[in-house]
Amino acid sequence: MEGVSVRKIKKICVFCGANSGKDVAFVNAAFHLGEVLGKRKIDLVYGGGKLGLMGCVSTAVAQHERQVLGIIPSAFTMNNLVGETCGKEIKVATMQERLVMMMELSDAFIALPGGFGTLEELFQMISWAQLNIHNKPIGVLNINGFFNGLLSFVDHAVKQEFITPRARKILISTTTADELVDKLQAFRFESDPALSKLKWSPSSSQKEKLDLTLRL
Repeated sequence: MEGVSVRKIKKICVFCGANSGKDVAFVNAAFHLGEVLGKRKIDLVYGGGKLGLMGCVSTAVAQHERQVLGIIPSAFTMNNLVGETCGKEIKVATMQERLVMMMELSDAFIALPGGFGTLEELFQMISWAQLNIHNKPIGVLNINGFFNGLLSFVDHAVKQEFITPRARKILISTTTADELVDKLQAFRFESDPALSKLKWSPSSSQKEKLDLTLRL
């Protein structure tokens, strides 16, 4: 990456399925991503628990002695629904509070294969970047073409002029973990001139919760 400005990424939030998926390549990719983060001394923020791909990536990061933080709605912790979080755990009241905290505590975001929840988290982060709520890089790890259809749809939306070419650049896609982390580090945010005028700030209650989190 010679000649390219590299942003410092200390924590990456990973969105992925609480299931393992049909293809064993998804499990292998989740473990490998965790290994890559660990070797690069990058800590993990994720949705908590130990199910599916979420359990794979968090276990791999922890095995490389990096910090793992699971942010999980209290409802999921009842009756041991999702299993024990691998690392520290913060319980929140709502899904939205969880996502806000993930955004605040992470330097970048990666989506692995997953279902509706993973897609919601991914597109929420993209939407917030477009609205200038944050300027952090976002990428998908496109294992065995899992995201091909989604990426084609996004490109179709660009052609139909619902997504601008500038906004399309927010979403990065690669097929390997190392390349994806490299691209996240090299990412340069280009805000929309009109939307860059928007001013956002967390509520005072959110600030207090984030301050408590940072002291853990």
